Amino acid sequence: MSVASPPLSRGVLLRVFLRSLFLQASWNPQGMQNLGLAYALYPALERLYPEKQDLETAVRRHLVFFNTHPYVAAAIVGGVLYHEQRIARGEEPPDKVVAFKAALMGPLAALGDGFFWLSLKPATGAVCAALVPVLAAWAAVLFLFLYNLVHLTLRARLYLLGLTLGDRLVEAVARANLPTRGARLRAVAAACAGGLAAWLAVTFGANAGGRFAPLLSAGCLALGVLSYFLVSRRVPNYVVLYLAAGLACAAGAFL
Repeated sequence: MSVASPPLSRGVLLRVFLRSLFLQASWNPQGMQNLGLAYALYPALERLYPEKQDLETAVRRHLVFFNTHPYVAAAIVGGVLYHEQRIARGEEPPDKVVAFKAALMGPLAALGDGFFWLSLKPATGAVCAALVPVLAAWAAVLFLFLYNLVHLTLRARLYLLGLTLGDRLVEAVARANLPTRGARLRAVAAACAGGLAAWLAVTFGANAGGRFAPLLSAGCLALGVLSYFLVSRRVPNYVVLYLAAGLACAAGAFL
C-alpha cells in the first residue's frame, strides 16, 4: 500500500459531503446503506489509494452492512475519512475504520431518530401549522426552510466533527446534548399544537354562531392538562388518543 497518498482537497471533501446526502438512494435489504456509503466515500478513496488493488480493497471494506440515521451518518462519514487518511499513511490498520463504523452506527441512529424524527420535525410542523392563520399556504414553505436549515447545518457540523476529531467526535456529540434540546422542541410542539387547537375551536365556534366556542376552547385546554397528567403517570398513549378522538367527535357533533 502506498504511504505517499496525496492529501484530500476541499473539493474532494465537499464532493463526499454532497454525495452523503444520497446515502439511502440505493438502500437494499442486505447491506442497507452500504452502497450509499461506498458511493459517498469513493472520491476520497480514489484520491487516497492511487493503486487499483488498494482502491478495491478500501471500497470492499465499506460494502459490509451499514445502517444508521441518514442525517447523523454525516459524522460517521467524516470519521471514516479521518481513519482512511491514517490508514493510507500507514499509521493504523484497516480494522480500525471497520470497528469505528460498527461501534457508532447504532447509538447515533437512536440519537438521530430521537432528535430529528421525534423532536425537530414535529416542533417545526407545529410552529408552522400554528402560523397558518397568518401565512396561509406559505406556512408549508416556511416549514421546509426552517427544518432544512437546522437539518443541513447540523449535518455539515457533524461531518466536520468526524473529519477533524475521529473517535473523539463521541465526546463532541455528547456535549451538544441533543436529547435535552429534543425535549425542549417537543415542549414547543405541544404548546403550538394546543394554541392551534384553541384557535380552531374559537374559529369554528364563531362560524356556528359563537355559542360553543368557549366550551370547545375549554375542552382543548382541559384535554391538554389531562394528557400531560396521564403521560406523566405513564398511562399508555392510546388512552390519550382516545380522549382526543372523543373531543373531536363532540366538537363535530356541535359544529
